Amino acid sequence: MLMSLKRIFIGRPLKSTELSEKRLSKTKALAILSSDALSSVAYGPEQILIVLVAVSAAALWYSLPIAMGVVVLLAALILSYRQVIHAYPQGGGAYIVSKENLGLNAGLIAGGALLVDYMLTVAVSVSAGADAITSAFPSLQPYNLELSIVFVIVLMVLNLRGITESATVLAYPVYLFIGAMFIMLIMGLFHVATGQVEQVHTSIGTPVAGISLFLLLKAFASGSSALTGVEAISNSVPNFRKAEAVNATKTLVMMGLLLAAMFSGIVYLSFVYGLIPQPTNTIVSQLAEAIVGHGMFYYVIQAVTALILILAANTGFSAFPMLAVSLSKDNYLPRMLQMRGDRLGYSNGILMLGIGAIILLLVFNGQTTNLIPLYAVGVFIPFTLAQTGMFMKWLRERPKGFGVKMTINFIGALISFTVAMIFFITKFTHVWPVLVFLPLMVFIFYKIHQHYAQVHEAMKLQHVIDIKQGNIFILSVASMTSTVEHSLNYAKSLNPDQIIAVHVSFEKDDCKQFEEQWKNWQPDTRIITLYSPYRTLLQPMTRVIDRIQKIAKYKDAQLSIVIPQFLPNKRWQYALHNQTGIFLRTYLLYRKDVAIITVPYHVGLKRK
Repeated sequence: MLMSLKRIFIGRPLKSTELSEKRLSKTKALAILSSDALSSVAYGPEQILIVLVAVSAAALWYSLPIAMGVVVLLAALILSYRQVIHAYPQGGGAYIVSKENLGLNAGLIAGGALLVDYMLTVAVSVSAGADAITSAFPSLQPYNLELSIVFVIVLMVLNLRGITESATVLAYPVYLFIGAMFIMLIMGLFHVATGQVEQVHTSIGTPVAGISLFLLLKAFASGSSALTGVEAISNSVPNFRKAEAVNATKTLVMMGLLLAAMFSGIVYLSFVYGLIPQPTNTIVSQLAEAIVGHGMFYYVIQAVTALILILAANTGFSAFPMLAVSLSKDNYLPRMLQMRGDRLGYSNGILMLGIGAIILLLVFNGQTTNLIPLYAVGVFIPFTLAQTGMFMKWLRERPKGFGVKMTINFIGALISFTVAMIFFITKFTHVWPVLVFLPLMVFIFYKIHQHYAQVHEAMKLQHVIDIKQGNIFILSVASMTSTVEHSLNYAKSLNPDQIIAVHVSFEKDDCKQFEEQWKNWQPDTRIITLYSPYRTLLQPMTRVIDRIQKIAKYKDAQLSIVIPQFLPNKRWQYALHNQTGIFLRTYLLYRKDVAIITVPYHVGLKRK
């Protein structure tokens, strides 16, 4: 029943060899990886106006120079992340850049900040999407939180179906949003050019009492929340088709141009039309109503805005698993995050992200305004570290044109650091959790890494005792460690007639390599290596057991399955290991004429 439901919602399993077919074209990548940044124009300009209108409506003209400053910062980030893509085409973004150029701690801070930021990406996006829907349909406002959670679940299922499938679905609303925004902006600019807009705003340059540099910087920092998601493409370079770095760079530049045009256009027209932020009606909604009226096109704009805000969460679902894999390969996150699911996506990372986003929505009651400051400061920390890391890289390597590159990164690092500090100073009551979760995440990273290092040391191979006579045993082998060695020793002590080791590999080239290594280590124990193109252990093992069981019945012998069971010191450490033995034992438990022997192995890690 469960498998049938899984096939309905997730789809049929894909072979590992189909992975190359699941990479993204530039068109799909723009939709799936830029939706977060592009959608932020729906709330970024409004954040500027909220700060300025607190002084007076006359201060709204300051939104124009502030918007220009945001666009300058965007240009610096785009130029910098172009360099990151070409320097680190393996992906990883700010984590890899910071780790290699500023040290491990800086890398872990960047990685931890981005992991949480991607959860916030999902939470903010679906929350803002729910706000857009309830702006058009006020009767739904009491159900903002419930709508947001439903959107997260739908996106999670969509991404479990595969990256290209989600990109195909996402491409339509993303490009509809871009088209609708540009039509609205062009119409608005035409109205302004032809004198159809009544001047209700304060003239540019009018002095305003109460305006200070500090307040302007606060408005600039709030508007810079529109730049979240810019780094997602550099984290996901391996997802692009061949010539990955080139395709990723072109996609990044196109995203930057679209974002700059829409952001500056919305800010300018909001000023010209004299719009003021309202609690239950977004600036984009007001602008659409002012330009096109409250007719059909207004609802089209609201619909596509709501869609892209919701689907912008997909940037997190695309980038989070890739970053988690990078951290996992370095042993700072559980290794299960490296496992591809039936549809070749990193399913465990997708599930972790979805659950984390739902928890955030529940904690903050689905309020976008409460989430955005934490969201923005979380991304400007890795922005600063990445820019500084690239500056140090060029300073150390001094390649051709390094002066220009260093200047770009220095400007980007300086502005990003300034924005992060402004958030800390002006919105400390909203962003203080950063000072808690970042050290906590780095601590968790180190504890996970320490555990894996201790396990590696404790599981080094030892000697094997002699073999005696007995029945047929099948030994499930994941890798050549002391856990397997312990189980093999135990199996031999039971005097089997024959021991057959079985290893399942998810990569075809690994089969022969493992077989050769096993023969060098255990020349007296037969090894069978199986390639599993669908990355499952159970089906290949079942086929081998079926064949050997027929032989055992013919010989009137008992067939026993020996399953090594790794037991760490503490219960929380179980989550750091795949524990495939538990699933295999459960799967085989009710099989007739087969004995299941679980051999526990207590690692006995030394405490430091």
